[in-house]
Amino acid sequence: MMEDRMREVTAYTWVPDFAQGFVKDLRVRWALEEAGLPYTERLIDHQQKLMPDHLARQPFAQVPVYRDDRAELFESGAIVLHIAGGSPALMPEDAAARARVMSWAFAALNSVEPSVANVMGTRLFHGEAPWAAGYLESARAMMDARLKQLSRWLKGRNYLEAERFTAADLLMASVLREIERDGGFDRFPDLAAYCERCVSRPAFKRALEAQLSVFAGAEVPAGF
Repeated sequence: MMEDRMREVTAYTWVPDFAQGFVKDLRVRWALEEAGLPYTERLIDHQQKLMPDHLARQPFAQVPVYRDDRAELFESGAIVLHIAGGSPALMPEDAAARARVMSWAFAALNSVEPSVANVMGTRLFHGEAPWAAGYLESARAMMDARLKQLSRWLKGRNYLEAERFTAADLLMASVLREIERDGGFDRFPDLAAYCERCVSRPAFKRALEAQLSVFAGAEVPAGF
């Protein structure tokens, strides 16, 4: 376990209902919970994310941002891997196994997530548009092609690599949670079982509760 040090996660004070439980600071919270590392929150609103002090830390006006005594990072995948690098709970010690976990972490974010995000973004923000139905048909086909490849890899495996839960599974399950909202788990029950295996972990439940507790009772900002 990493030695005790300051750790701070920047997150939002409020997001719309559809985003609650899915904002990407959840991935960072989950990694910290798996590693058994305490942290503090730095909460910002949707005006503060546009301010120069935040843009100096996150050029794309997003969350999360993570800071500890060693580094300050943005992008949830980079942060999770930074935390995992010092935590045997998230990364195996064997060099070859670590390399495979890194490969799958990038696969979650680069090979799987873009097609999932394309479908979910279209449904959420353009679902009523006249062109959406036709576009979603082709977008789902692209997403399902990736999910079939992932399903084939996971056949006979509980986790992606090393016969144990790692940072790669944390990131992959974080991506796969989205497809439940599009009925994807009906088409891929094996991926549903894999995702449930990951998110049933106590660390995920603590992380989810921590994020949702911020939003509970928060006032809807003007303009939303």
